[in-house]
Amino acid sequence: MAYREGEERQMIDGQEVIVIRSAKRKRTISADLVGGTLRLRVPLRLGKGQLEEHARAFQQKLRKKASGSGRSDEDLMRRALELSATYFDDAVRPVSVRWSDRQNSRWGSTTSSQGTIRLSSRLKQMPGWVQDGVLVHELAHLIESGHGPAFRRLVERYPRTKEADAFLEGVSFAQRQQGNS
Repeated sequence: MAYREGEERQMIDGQEVIVIRSAKRKRTISADLVGGTLRLRVPLRLGKGQLEEHARAFQQKLRKKASGSGRSDEDLMRRALELSATYFDDAVRPVSVRWSDRQNSRWGSTTSSQGTIRLSSRLKQMPGWVQDGVLVHELAHLIESGHGPAFRRLVERYPRTKEADAFLEGVSFAQRQQGNS
């Protein structure tokens, strides 16, 4: 199905891939991620087999990059402080921010009394803006413990909050469906 001229969406190994064909391209193929979806720019006459081969190669490369270049605990703390400065006027200063391999049902958690934040290691594979959304959520808990209106106002200072929440809900839904099959 075409979404704009030269653009089509295909399922390759169970994952949607955006394919943009161009008559100007003769040999080169490039790839990037758009909202977590692989987008390939390919020559107009690239065959289906070659397209699938390139899509798999780029998906593998992106997976390897995501798993190997995830933020360290120090990077996570640095990012939390940047987000605090941007969205909370530096009013929030966590004592520690770290990844947790033990969080399988939550994306993040905060112990307000100790000023500590933990993010699920599952987030390492997700886009940075989704990780930022969870960090802002947890930072807001250092100000407001519940999920009431005051808390929501704090969290909504991050402009991609609704988008990050929807992304995570989609991931959670997919995981529940896999668990039921």
